[in-house]
Amino acid sequence: MKKHKDTLIGQIASVSGNIISVKLFDNIKSAMPIIDGVVYRVGQIGSFLKIPLGYANLYGLVTNIGADAIPESMRDTTLVEYDKIVNAGWISLVLVGEQIGNKFERGITQSPTTGDEVHIVTIQDLNIVYGGWNEASSITVGNISVSESLAAKIDIDKLVTRHCAILGSTGSGKSNTVAVLLEAIAKNDFKSSRILVIDPHGEYNEALKDYSKVYKVNADTTKNQNELYIPFWALPFNELMSIFSGNLTEANRDYIRSEIVNRKIATTELIDESENKYIDISKESITADSPIPFSLNQLWFDLDDFERQTFIKKEVDGKKSNELIKTEIIVHGDADRLTSNEYPPASTNNSEPFINNKAKAILRFTDSIRSRLLNTQYNFLFDCGELKPDLTGKVTKDIDTLLAEWLEHDKPITILDLSGVPTEIMTSISGALLKIVYDALFWGQNTPVGGKQQPLLVVLEEAHNYLKAGENSISSRTVQTIAKEGRKYGVGLLLVTQRPSELDETVLSQCGTLISLRMNNSKDRGHITSAVQDELQTMIDLLPSLRTGEGIISGEAVKIPSRVKFFKISNAPKSADPKVSEQWQKDKPDANLYKEVIKNWRSQTIK
Repeated sequence: MKKHKDTLIGQIASVSGNIISVKLFDNIKSAMPIIDGVVYRVGQIGSFLKIPLGYANLYGLVTNIGADAIPESMRDTTLVEYDKIVNAGWISLVLVGEQIGNKFERGITQSPTTGDEVHIVTIQDLNIVYGGWNEASSITVGNISVSESLAAKIDIDKLVTRHCAILGSTGSGKSNTVAVLLEAIAKNDFKSSRILVIDPHGEYNEALKDYSKVYKVNADTTKNQNELYIPFWALPFNELMSIFSGNLTEANRDYIRSEIVNRKIATTELIDESENKYIDISKESITADSPIPFSLNQLWFDLDDFERQTFIKKEVDGKKSNELIKTEIIVHGDADRLTSNEYPPASTNNSEPFINNKAKAILRFTDSIRSRLLNTQYNFLFDCGELKPDLTGKVTKDIDTLLAEWLEHDKPITILDLSGVPTEIMTSISGALLKIVYDALFWGQNTPVGGKQQPLLVVLEEAHNYLKAGENSISSRTVQTIAKEGRKYGVGLLLVTQRPSELDETVLSQCGTLISLRMNNSKDRGHITSAVQDELQTMIDLLPSLRTGEGIISGEAVKIPSRVKFFKISNAPKSADPKVSEQWQKDKPDANLYKEVIKNWRSQTIK
């Protein structure tokens, strides 16, 4: 193999595993040699060097320069000798891959020895290292920073099945990176691709409008948005209960749980128009968590009614007996209108009418249910269009229709915009959404719409908001399950966060690919450091110096760790910074517009 002697800069002095210490030659003409008209920098952190071994070339990533690169065995020399060593120049490498012929592969089959030559990596070498991708299974997201003529590609198979995290401080370009990544997938020839974006702030509605279908609470139909409905009856029991205020004893929770189970069983026993069971399922398998419709209005009405009943003694032959009977209703309530039955009020002096001694003392809780049912902010849950059960438990549309609308439309991306969801239930709702989708794909794993035959990528924007470390919330539990087991069922995660230190470590450690953008906080950088392989941890020290929109991609979706300048998407995500200098040059708006602001505030809508 022909060697270009102009590229020779040193030789190997020490080999420890895949850590290589290189002593630079004293006669290097310049720290910026010119080879074939191209200027190269010797010894840049994160750059590559080449070690020729016969018909193969080993490639290493520069991790240390100077005194820190000196092998341990040489650091015990005298001070004078130490100074000479430092002045001579040292570089340490971590081996990342091997080139045989014109093919580059990650990992090595042979190791170098002391005395082997070390060369600068030229543009021709980089073309081999970063080339050779399978075009059918890769996407282009930007350019390699060291040579912007080289395309930065990502293996879509590894990206989805092995999970990915995009990490970076506010203003580092996270939202643009996400949009570029998703647009690259959408523009490729993946006609059955499925991407589900859980978006707490509605950042991507405009940026991805050509490739997505948006579902939003209080949707704006003029912007082609669709109303987001999440049927309450598909929520697990604990998440449904957490929406209501008021404390329940364990006995009362079990009481309500059993009531819900009974009503779900009753729904399955209904007969449809063709004289078949409305929902064909064994009642023994039904729990309070089963996604089976039931009427919450009727449940409220019955629970509330039982608490309000009063009793009198039954008359037998004109005499009062000890048997109690319910008093007559004074005013009849209505479950649909959420009005209670009224009974003669109970006496306060131990005379008729008597209170219901079997009452559960849960009126405060039932009042909370009624309050939530009447609150228009919760219409996406309780007044969920054709998914809302009638008083018998029947629905016009079942949850299969909802899943089909979310996952099987003509666009590759579905955005679930949760910006209209009350903040106090964001964790429950986002977790419930994930659980609904994941459970459906898990139980349908052997069908054509299951994740194995039609994989799904779930994007969790602002993941730190509802994926806190140490929390036992439904969102944390569900994401942990997807992180650990989703690969087997074709469900991949893409976590996006500015605070990796707040994420659950279990989830972050399961992300096979990390895209790290500028990160100034040392605590967050330390969290990233713990998630990458030991030899590459020094690269994390580069994060504060990255440009906006630039990141380090490491892990399984790339051949080698790469510093990448991501493309700039044409429609900037909503989180992009406003152009202050431009906005402040405009005329001041009409002060009457504050009326619209207050109207939006009171109605909890953004127009």
